[in-house]
Amino acid sequence: MNKKLISAAMAGLLMMTGCSGTNATSKSASQSGEKTTVEFWYAGGKTAVGVIQNIVDKYNESQDKYEVKTVTQADYDETYQKLQAAIAGNSAPDLVLLNPNSARTLDEKNLLADLNAYTEKDETFNKDDLISAFYNQGTDEDGKQFALPAYGTTQVLYYNVQAFKDAGVDPTSIQTWQDLGDAAQKIKDTGKYDYGWEPMWGPDNMIDAAFSNGASVFSEDGKKVTINSQEWVDVFEQFRKWIHEDKTMTIHSGGQGWEYWYDTIDDVIQNKAGGYTGSSGDQADLDFSIVQAMEQPAWSSSTKSQPTATALTMSVLNASSDDEKQGAYEFMRYFMSVDSQVTWNTSVGYVAVNKQIMEDETYKKFLEDHPQAAVPFNQADHASLYPVDPTNGQVYDALKIAADKVEIDNVSAKEALDEAQKTAQAALDAVNK
Repeated sequence: MNKKLISAAMAGLLMMTGCSGTNATSKSASQSGEKTTVEFWYAGGKTAVGVIQNIVDKYNESQDKYEVKTVTQADYDETYQKLQAAIAGNSAPDLVLLNPNSARTLDEKNLLADLNAYTEKDETFNKDDLISAFYNQGTDEDGKQFALPAYGTTQVLYYNVQAFKDAGVDPTSIQTWQDLGDAAQKIKDTGKYDYGWEPMWGPDNMIDAAFSNGASVFSEDGKKVTINSQEWVDVFEQFRKWIHEDKTMTIHSGGQGWEYWYDTIDDVIQNKAGGYTGSSGDQADLDFSIVQAMEQPAWSSSTKSQPTATALTMSVLNASSDDEKQGAYEFMRYFMSVDSQVTWNTSVGYVAVNKQIMEDETYKKFLEDHPQAAVPFNQADHASLYPVDPTNGQVYDALKIAADKVEIDNVSAKEALDEAQKTAQAALDAVNK
């Protein structure tokens, strides 16, 4: 579909779903109908949105006690922003899909239900069935389970097979980001491609590379922000050079919702670029006769690959009724089941959070035919976790601003990160005081 039409359709959808009347209508329906209505807000790429809706539809058909009704948002950030407004206006949904940092912020304001009250009564629930790195992202310091993982994500490398052949680059030779930089130069030098590689807009690619260079966000005692250390500067500066000096790499930025993301993918599929760094969830949108996947490399020969892995989590709002909370929990359990996780992973590509998926015969067969699906799983085994940020995301926001300055404005990494460190340190000092 034409990207302008996608944007227009998304804008129209947001206009229809953004008003507070949606939630009020569903509540009155739940009171008069036989089923309890559970309103669920979520976002995702174009394929993910449809697959979640399919799982919701199957759940609704599988039982006669609850009816999950969905409201989609443009992206995860907008979900959180609109949720805050809905909470203030007493029109919040019952269930919401968020990144863990956003959910943690709501938890600190006591706006989310403690899911321990439900899991402890659920004889079929076993937290050991879930990947601990994802499960633990929904637990606070007091042991409250404010969220359960829906799926995991980590960013991997998707390369254009023909571009690598044209440049004489063996994909298995990419052991470091420096190797990838050299490959990007060779691909650009063929004259057949506009760019050798396209990092995805935002700080995440550079955060991944920095972690693989031994960088940290905070000092060991948690009192100092360390995002302007040499490990960070080296990575951000190298990306700046690749983009603005060598011109072997580029990024797409701006646009509405996920527009920049699909523009990046299109460049690789349409043979304009040699590859890009993208989400495990992109696999449903890719043609693997054109591209293949590989793990992110180490930053250099003296470091090891440690890109981040994170969960997208589902939380239940405290203000919902007991019946709505129970219905929301029941749907979360359905979404985390092996059958749903197989459907989700094979259709979208995000990392499944239920480890039992690996024992499922259908999934084993899928991996035989689609080996690229195993790449995110393998990478998650040695991935880093972005640390809990006591500033409610202000450190990440500072990194986001620094990344834009480096990638878009061609500001030196040291200047951008020094400024980011000052902003982030001030936020951390305010929390510690």
